[in-house]
Amino acid sequence: MVIKFLKFSKLYFIFSGILVFLSILAILIYGLNWGIDFVGGSMIQAKYTEEPVTLTQDLKDLGLENFNVRFNQGNVIALRMPDTDQALKDTVNDYFYNSSVIEADSISFESISPIVGGETKAKALKAIIYSVLAIILYVAFVFRKVSRPIRSWKYGIATVIALVHDVIIPIGIFACLGHFYNIEFSIPILTALLTIFGYSVNDTVVVFDRIRENLGKHHSHDFKEIVNESLNQTLVRSLNTSLTTMVVLFAIYFFGGISLNFFSLALIIGVIAGTYSSMFLASTLLVEWADRKNA
Repeated sequence: MVIKFLKFSKLYFIFSGILVFLSILAILIYGLNWGIDFVGGSMIQAKYTEEPVTLTQDLKDLGLENFNVRFNQGNVIALRMPDTDQALKDTVNDYFYNSSVIEADSISFESISPIVGGETKAKALKAIIYSVLAIILYVAFVFRKVSRPIRSWKYGIATVIALVHDVIIPIGIFACLGHFYNIEFSIPILTALLTIFGYSVNDTVVVFDRIRENLGKHHSHDFKEIVNESLNQTLVRSLNTSLTTMVVLFAIYFFGGISLNFFSLALIIGVIAGTYSSMFLASTLLVEWADRKNA
């Protein structure tokens, strides 16, 4: 059975455009709820003998704002709060030490200055920019001998467009989660996004490599036919890779503990978006550019 992938190319563009537009809109409206790794702040961890059900309200009554409380495995509570004055920090510390349900000897305190957090954010942005540039150069180099019907550098541009698609969607979702559920954008989530970079590029390059191979075998065939044939040939491989990856990610999400929940969630979203873009977006862009060139 041969699937006509390119038959509904306009629908792919519309669907992807809507997702990217909504993601960008969410980022612009809600912004990212940056964790203390990026903006600075403090974190208190402690073990509890009985879940402190009034903790959130008690902290608000103390005057604390924009904080995040998580209950981890092993009866561990983690409080993250933005950088604030020392008096309020001392008040929160006293609350924990005087609580009847908190083990006083288990309390640990960690602080990150806003300057260090800002440096982390700047380095993360540089890492993303350098990664994108490296990907364009790499794909352009790998496909440097492919000159028909489009130039090799366009393979690199198509890869980056698919990559932006795959990364901007989970960022948009986390913008919504941060706004509605106070989920912080942390280092593990950034790590997941950088991992998506590699996964997305790998999946796309596999399809492009098959296109390059078929271009060498079938000189007389139409480019659209070659792309469609290549997509059919790599479909099973892409689905098998994605499904086996998803099995592991869902296992991490459900059994890996709260600390890995959002890391695995970001990867799950990215893998789904990456599989879709590799099969329905990146290659379709090549055909669209080829058609415009010949028009």
